[in-house]
Amino acid sequence: MVQIALSRFKDFLKEQYPLYECNIKPKFITKDMIVQFVDYLQSRSVGEGAKSIYQRFKKVIRYAIEHDVILKDPCKEVICKVDDPMLRKDVLSLEEIQSLINCHYENENPMVRRAFIFCLYCGLRFCDVKDLTYKNADYSNKLLKFEQNKTKGHSSASGVVIPLNDGLLSIIGEAPANGNKDVLIFDLPTYESCSKSLRRWVKRAGIDKHISWHCARHSFAVNILNNGANIKTVASLLGHSGLKRTKKYTRAVDKLKEEAINSLPELKL
Repeated sequence: MVQIALSRFKDFLKEQYPLYECNIKPKFITKDMIVQFVDYLQSRSVGEGAKSIYQRFKKVIRYAIEHDVILKDPCKEVICKVDDPMLRKDVLSLEEIQSLINCHYENENPMVRRAFIFCLYCGLRFCDVKDLTYKNADYSNKLLKFEQNKTKGHSSASGVVIPLNDGLLSIIGEAPANGNKDVLIFDLPTYESCSKSLRRWVKRAGIDKHISWHCARHSFAVNILNNGANIKTVASLLGHSGLKRTKKYTRAVDKLKEEAINSLPELKL
């Protein structure tokens, strides 16, 4: 059973820390990495699944500590809660997204900025946006076409087609003048580096939420559902093979509506 936990951790490293995909020294397993690993598990598991895998992973860490392989426990105070990740995860409202867009600061990373805003308006995962090339952009039909890394070769819905408005096309920019369409649209640094830039940006924008890169995908789904989008359309844009996973976002929308009503002053008659 421990092998499942190690396999998930390896998948996590492959997607978000490719530098350590084949081998990672214990000293490089940090608390920040574990927080991201828990976030990764909760975005891909339901109910007890994420917690169960994390508990097994912690057993491996404890064993390593007992045998002096790891000196400091990176899992300390990192908790994996059992709940619906769609309701747990912070979502950026349209107003907060505009605050991010309006926020500029010294030494910001313009590539991270472009890519994250793009994900907020397209719902792409980090592993997909970092691999986009100009081949994926159909300028004449204003479409973005790509295969999802997560489901490529495993699902008939792995291919995704997203309409591009003028704003999204401006973020992509023109294809290279030399005609080489294999060039990356967003030449991003590592996931860890992108996450640090994102946290700094969110803080500078005055947003008091824990925002990971994957929150862009959740924010996209919740915001377009909140604006009246059909659930089948949302499922198609996210590359979901069915409606089961997409319906979780409708619960997040219902939760936001409930919070909005509860925020009103008490009615006294």
